[in-house]
Amino acid sequence: MVLFTIIIATLVTGIGSVWIAALLLRTRFGGRSDSLGPQYLLSLAAGALLATSFMHLLPEAFESQAGAHDLFTVLLLGVVFFFLLDKAELWHHGHEHNHDAPAPQAPTHPHSAARHEHGASPHHHDHHHHDHSHPANGGGLRTGGWTLITGDSVHCFGDGVLIASAFMADLRLGLIAAVSVLAHEVPHHIGDLVVLRQSSANRRMALVKVSLAGAVTAIGGLVGYFLVAQLQDWLPYFLALASSSFIYVALADLIPQLQKRLSARETAAQIAWLLLGMGVVVLLSSMAHSH
Repeated sequence: MVLFTIIIATLVTGIGSVWIAALLLRTRFGGRSDSLGPQYLLSLAAGALLATSFMHLLPEAFESQAGAHDLFTVLLLGVVFFFLLDKAELWHHGHEHNHDAPAPQAPTHPHSAARHEHGASPHHHDHHHHDHSHPANGGGLRTGGWTLITGDSVHCFGDGVLIASAFMADLRLGLIAAVSVLAHEVPHHIGDLVVLRQSSANRRMALVKVSLAGAVTAIGGLVGYFLVAQLQDWLPYFLALASSSFIYVALADLIPQLQKRLSARETAAQIAWLLLGMGVVVLLSSMAHSH
């Protein structure tokens, strides 16, 4: 009975938080994100990811018995790992694009031949540059996409272990833990969906990918049920690793996109959305800690 309850609670928490986030985006911004400005949504996402890392995950990790030196080592190695993951992703997309690029055709018109002999026309050069500035098929993730999914999966796995631990201690405590995780995951998944929607033209695929990462919560619940005693010592390191992914995505992918020359009003709005993302996560995390 406890195992069945853990499975249901972790599925509802992991996937339900993603769908609630998608519903909130649809009802609040649906179809109007361009009028509000992607910059504001990216600011919200950056604030949510940074606050999740620094105000929720890392404090949880450092409240444990794990040594600060070991946790900072995992944090550092995690940032380096996700940097290398991004490099591998960029190399893969570049290799695919070069492999699939059609061979240039010989010009048939005399004027075309002259242009070909003396150099490509500006229009041809612009088109060539445009083709190489986007992922193939328009569906690939930009920098930070797979990093975000990987870190989200690690984070969700840790959430599942935490929920399982709470349920094995007390049913009521488990329900409170599940609701708390659900609440603080919603703003975080809003950030995930915003990032992936910016990275891919296929919004439905972004929802599927974040939902699959959320489903890892159930795997963490199952593993936690059978190995809760052994995994308790590893939880702080899971939290530090997940933090490294969110920090990397926010600082390496989102913040650089926000560093644009804007009017004073637009800059104030950008900062307000950044603080809003942080504030919501901090509020929900403090509520979870109080329970």
